[in-house]
Amino acid sequence: MRLAGRAIRLPPDIDTDMIIAGRYLRTKDRSVWAARAFEDLDPTLAGRLRGAVIAAGPNFGCGSSREQAAVALREAGVVAVVAPSFARIFYRNAINLGLPIAEAELDCEDGDPVEVDLEAGLVRAGDRPPVPIAPLSPRMRAILGAGGLVELLKGTA
Repeated sequence: MRLAGRAIRLPPDIDTDMIIAGRYLRTKDRSVWAARAFEDLDPTLAGRLRGAVIAAGPNFGCGSSREQAAVALREAGVVAVVAPSFARIFYRNAINLGLPIAEAELDCEDGDPVEVDLEAGLVRAGDRPPVPIAPLSPRMRAILGAGGLVELLKGTA
Protein backbone atom coordinates (compact mmCIF):
# COMPACT_ATOMS: atom_id res chain seq x y z
CA MET A 1 0.00 0.00 0.00
CA ARG A 2 1.51 3.29 -1.19
CA LEU A 3 0.15 6.59 0.07
CA ALA A 4 1.03 10.17 -0.76
CA GLY A 5 0.07 13.57 0.54
CA ARG A 6 1.41 16.86 1.77
CA ALA A 7 2.90 17.15 5.25
CA ILE A 8 1.22 18.82 8.17
CA ARG A 9 3.63 19.04 11.10
CA LEU A 10 2.30 18.60 14.63
CA PRO A 11 4.09 18.66 17.99
CA PRO A 12 4.58 15.72 20.35
CA ASP A 13 1.96 14.48 22.82
CA ILE A 14 -1.13 15.18 20.71
CA ASP A 15 -3.91 13.65 22.80
CA THR A 16 -7.26 12.38 21.62
CA ASP A 17 -9.06 15.35 23.16
CA MET A 18 -6.92 17.66 21.03
CA ILE A 19 -7.78 15.60 17.93
CA ILE A 20 -11.52 15.80 18.65
CA ALA A 21 -12.67 17.62 21.75
CA GLY A 22 -15.02 15.79 24.09
CA ARG A 23 -17.71 18.44 23.63
CA TYR A 24 -18.36 17.07 20.12
CA LEU A 25 -18.79 13.45 21.12
CA ARG A 26 -22.49 13.74 21.85
CA THR A 27 -23.19 13.63 18.13
CA LYS A 28 -22.82 10.54 15.96
CA ASP A 29 -22.35 12.77 12.88
CA ARG A 30 -18.83 11.99 11.69
CA SER A 31 -18.78 15.08 9.49
CA VAL A 32 -18.92 17.19 12.66
CA TRP A 33 -15.89 15.35 14.03
CA ALA A 34 -14.01 15.88 10.75
CA ALA A 35 -14.89 19.58 10.62
CA ARG A 36 -13.80 20.13 14.25
CA ALA A 37 -10.56 18.10 14.24
CA PHE A 38 -7.76 19.92 16.07
CA GLU A 39 -10.07 22.88 16.72
CA ASP A 40 -8.43 23.73 20.06
CA LEU A 41 -4.92 23.47 18.58
CA ASP A 42 -5.60 25.44 15.37
CA PRO A 43 -9.15 26.28 14.26
CA THR A 44 -8.04 26.32 10.60
CA LEU A 45 -6.38 22.92 10.64
CA ALA A 46 -9.45 20.77 9.89
CA GLY A 47 -9.87 22.53 6.56
CA ARG A 48 -6.32 21.56 5.54
CA LEU A 49 -6.44 17.85 6.42
CA ARG A 50 -7.85 16.44 3.16
CA GLY A 51 -4.94 14.80 1.34
CA ALA A 52 -2.54 15.42 4.21
CA VAL A 53 0.00 13.18 5.89
CA ILE A 54 0.27 14.21 9.52
CA ALA A 55 3.91 14.21 10.62
CA ALA A 56 3.79 14.38 14.41
CA GLY A 57 6.12 14.12 17.33
CA PRO A 58 6.19 11.16 19.72
CA ASN A 59 3.20 9.92 21.71
CA PHE A 60 0.52 10.75 19.13
CA GLY A 61 -3.00 9.79 20.23
CA CYS A 62 -2.32 9.67 23.96
CA GLY A 63 -5.14 10.25 26.41
CA SER A 64 -8.48 8.53 26.27
CA SER A 65 -9.33 5.43 24.27
CA ARG A 66 -11.96 7.19 22.16
CA GLU A 67 -12.01 5.75 18.68
CA GLN A 68 -13.68 8.94 17.43
CA ALA A 69 -10.19 10.50 17.22
CA ALA A 70 -9.12 8.08 14.47
CA VAL A 71 -12.53 8.37 12.79
CA ALA A 72 -12.29 12.18 12.77
CA LEU A 73 -8.92 12.07 11.02
CA ARG A 74 -10.03 9.49 8.47
CA GLU A 75 -13.26 11.37 7.74
CA ALA A 76 -11.33 14.64 7.39
CA GLY A 77 -9.33 13.04 4.59
CA VAL A 78 -6.01 12.41 6.33
CA VAL A 79 -3.98 10.04 4.13
CA ALA A 80 -1.77 8.73 6.96
CA VAL A 81 -0.23 9.67 10.29
CA VAL A 82 3.53 9.32 10.78
CA ALA A 83 5.01 9.66 14.28
CA PRO A 84 7.92 8.12 16.19
CA SER A 85 5.44 6.57 18.64
CA PHE A 86 1.71 6.24 19.22
CA ALA A 87 -0.42 5.54 22.24
CA ARG A 88 -1.14 1.83 21.84
CA ILE A 89 -4.94 2.15 21.97
CA PHE A 90 -4.89 4.88 19.30
CA TYR A 91 -2.56 2.72 17.20
CA ARG A 92 -5.00 -0.21 17.20
CA ASN A 93 -8.04 2.03 16.78
CA ALA A 94 -6.43 3.63 13.73
CA ILE A 95 -5.60 0.29 12.12
CA ASN A 96 -9.03 -1.18 12.91
CA LEU A 97 -10.77 1.89 11.49
CA GLY A 98 -8.69 1.95 8.32
CA LEU A 99 -6.48 4.97 9.09
CA PRO A 100 -2.92 4.20 7.93
CA ILE A 101 -0.22 4.97 10.46
CA ALA A 102 3.54 4.56 10.40
CA GLU A 103 6.04 4.68 13.24
CA ALA A 104 9.02 6.76 12.11
CA GLU A 105 10.81 10.01 12.82
CA LEU A 106 9.99 12.09 9.75
CA ASP A 107 12.10 15.16 8.95
CA CYS A 108 9.86 17.47 6.93
CA GLU A 109 8.27 20.89 6.74
CA ASP A 110 4.60 21.81 6.38
CA GLY A 111 3.57 21.29 2.78
CA ASP A 112 6.40 18.91 1.82
CA PRO A 113 5.29 16.00 -0.35
CA VAL A 114 5.32 12.76 1.65
CA GLU A 115 5.16 9.19 0.39
CA VAL A 116 4.41 6.29 2.72
CA ASP A 117 5.01 2.76 1.43
CA LEU A 118 3.62 0.29 3.96
CA GLU A 119 4.70 -2.74 1.93
CA ALA A 120 8.32 -1.61 1.56
CA GLY A 121 8.36 -0.18 5.09
CA LEU A 122 9.58 3.26 4.06
CA VAL A 123 8.49 6.88 4.28
CA ARG A 124 10.00 9.75 2.31
CA ALA A 125 9.53 13.49 2.61
CA GLY A 126 10.47 15.63 -0.39
CA ASP A 127 14.00 14.96 -1.66
CA ARG A 128 15.21 13.56 1.65
CA PRO A 129 16.39 9.94 1.86
CA PRO A 130 13.69 7.39 2.75
CA VAL A 131 13.29 6.50 6.41
CA PRO A 132 12.38 2.98 7.57
CA ILE A 133 9.08 2.56 9.40
CA ALA A 134 8.19 -0.05 11.97
CA PRO A 135 6.73 -2.94 10.00
CA LEU A 136 3.03 -3.71 10.08
CA SER A 137 1.99 -7.33 10.24
CA PRO A 138 0.35 -8.88 7.17
CA ARG A 139 -2.93 -8.89 9.10
CA MET A 140 -2.68 -5.16 9.83
CA ARG A 141 -1.89 -4.43 6.17
CA ALA A 142 -4.92 -6.52 5.17
CA ILE A 143 -7.14 -4.55 7.56
CA LEU A 144 -5.88 -1.26 6.14
CA GLY A 145 -6.19 -2.52 2.57
CA ALA A 146 -9.84 -3.41 3.18
CA GLY A 147 -10.58 0.01 4.67
CA GLY A 148 -10.87 -1.23 8.25
CA LEU A 149 -11.60 -4.31 10.30
CA VAL A 150 -15.36 -4.23 9.75
CA GLU A 151 -14.87 -3.98 5.98
CA LEU A 152 -12.38 -6.85 6.07
CA LEU A 153 -14.80 -9.04 8.01
CA LYS A 154 -17.66 -8.16 5.67
CA GLY A 155 -15.54 -9.43 2.80
CA THR A 156 -14.97 -12.79 4.49
CA ALA A 157 -18.57 -13.42 5.53
